[in-house]
Amino acid sequence: MTDQQSSRRAFLRGAAALGSTLAALPRSAAASTEKPPPGDAGSTGAEILRQPDAIIAYAALHLPTPLTRQGHAWTSGGLRVDLELDSSGNELAIRLTSPASPVSHLHLRWSVRSPADLRCLGDVWERSYGDLEWRGIVPDRVMPWYFLTFDGHTLHGYGVKTQPSAFCFWQLDQEGISLWADVRNGGTPLQLSERQLDVATIVARSGAPGETPFAAAKAFCRTMCTAPRLLTGPLFGSNDWYYAYGQNTADGILKNADLVSQIAPSSGPRPFVVIDDGWQDPKRFPSLPDLATRIRSQKLRPGLWIRPLQAPSDANPSLLLPGARFGSQHTSPALDPTIPEAMEKILDSIRQPLSWGFELIKHDYSTFELLGRWGSSMGPLPANGNWQFSDRSLTTAEIILRFYKSLREAAGENVILIGCNTIGHLCAGIFESQRIGDDVSGTNWERTRRMGVNTLGLRLPQHATFFCVDPDCVPLTSDIDWRDTRQWLDVVVRTGTALFISPNPSAVGPEQIAALRDAFDLVGRSHGNAEDWLTTTTPQQWQFGDARPTLYDWSGPDGSFPFPV
Repeated sequence: MTDQQSSRRAFLRGAAALGSTLAALPRSAAASTEKPPPGDAGSTGAEILRQPDAIIAYAALHLPTPLTRQGHAWTSGGLRVDLELDSSGNELAIRLTSPASPVSHLHLRWSVRSPADLRCLGDVWERSYGDLEWRGIVPDRVMPWYFLTFDGHTLHGYGVKTQPSAFCFWQLDQEGISLWADVRNGGTPLQLSERQLDVATIVARSGAPGETPFAAAKAFCRTMCTAPRLLTGPLFGSNDWYYAYGQNTADGILKNADLVSQIAPSSGPRPFVVIDDGWQDPKRFPSLPDLATRIRSQKLRPGLWIRPLQAPSDANPSLLLPGARFGSQHTSPALDPTIPEAMEKILDSIRQPLSWGFELIKHDYSTFELLGRWGSSMGPLPANGNWQFSDRSLTTAEIILRFYKSLREAAGENVILIGCNTIGHLCAGIFESQRIGDDVSGTNWERTRRMGVNTLGLRLPQHATFFCVDPDCVPLTSDIDWRDTRQWLDVVVRTGTALFISPNPSAVGPEQIAALRDAFDLVGRSHGNAEDWLTTTTPQQWQFGDARPTLYDWSGPDGSFPFPV
């Protein structure tokens, strides 16, 4: 039996157990005295800020245990889940106690009737992969962290606050709302022992009359993240990846620096020159400290890409994460951040660039190396089963949070951290910026259209609410038509998000230099959003300030390319 088949059967068994629990309850049995259930989802957004109608705890997905409610406590034997509404009535905290029994998941269910024509948008586990989309009600749709609903008039938000201690996802059907909390350690049920786990805090927001859907979504993101780590100025510069693809050189980086210096404003915030993967080759990069110094000499700021969890070929096997996290298909040796000695080696990957004089660190691959999966293949299970971290006392979410906070501490307060292949809902408030989508391309425009435009249009509410959104670079290469590149450059800079150009010197002429200079002059001074994000996966109509809407033509006369890119 495949993992997918096993998971499907397990969920069906859990659904049957949950259905039995609901059937045994009167419709109003779980209605909270703090806040009565308001009726239809899509009417107020507050349907989940009360005691749920049922909770099931799982020792594993094939071992469901329905819990019995008494006040705000739900129990079975020594296992207990407390749900407490704060004094404002706006936050519902979930706490788990289970000194003897292992727990893999919690499933909370609210019986709420939803309009059949409701439209929904969920977030994703880490980066998006061209897969963001407003859709009708899809009962089995996994919506990580939060979801938005729109009834044709008003947008409401349902979610958990950032930095939870569990991997949380939502489901919506016409009969109710479900929240699943994955509290495993790696792929194994958690043994809590005597401590209480603050699983997550549920929040919701009701849209206001006359409020645009985008404004409501952005306001809800502020509700989920009350303490973002925001930049005081724009984040912009160059990155060599999309023309060099790892075959970069110190001389090539200095050519990038010359271009950035030429197009940068003479005053104000200074742009970065980010060196991507490939710098580890001493023949091509004989001195990183010297290169950083030469970048700064042009009144620019040096940045460096790193892969902090990657283990060297001679690493001690006792410091590594188990290969079982990949199942049987892939192995990639990575350091286990729950082992103190391994964690020191991980932090050295940041400390060393700082000693060389770098002022920005872009760190990559950590979700893949920690969990053995890309976000696009996680579905309802972010981690494969049957493996554990060395420290088995914490949830995977807690381990990742500690890892992120350790990177922050090692970097200090004055170094900018950009997370790539990191989990937005866990890194919000810790990193200044997050790459929100999968790679665009310097060789295939369709990939930029599919990944870049989709993620910018549909995750833009997270900008300046969770972090500075990084929609990925603007490649300038001879393989991509300048017409398409110029549109991508225009929408990125005018949304006010991070702007990193990836320019091949051979593809940059007077017309490109003029456009880049205009973009660098505008960076951080324009803000906007997609007007048609509710109706398409690749928004074309964008509003910037009070100007007339801008219409982009992403597909061109031949339409989009339907094959994998």
